Amino acid sequence: MSQLPEYTKGQLALRNGQDKPQIWVAYKGIIYDVTESRLWRNGKHYEHWAGQDLTDELADAPHTHEVFKRFRAVGTLK
Repeated sequence: MSQLPEYTKGQLALRNGQDKPQIWVAYKGIIYDVTESRLWRNGKHYEHWAGQDLTDELADAPHTHEVFKRFRAVGTLK
């Protein structure tokens, strides 16, 4: 796999489905593009918002980290 670009938390925050059309979330330092997921419409997924690092929130989710395999990694979080 080639080197992924690095993004700051501020750059990630802009990919929230509101400020920019992309919908990205981070998990364990990897940023995933969830734009095409029907579950992330408008940047919201249940009580979670896009443009954030969701690492600490995954414990409350009804799924495991395996869900991120469905999405394309677009970068790493600085």
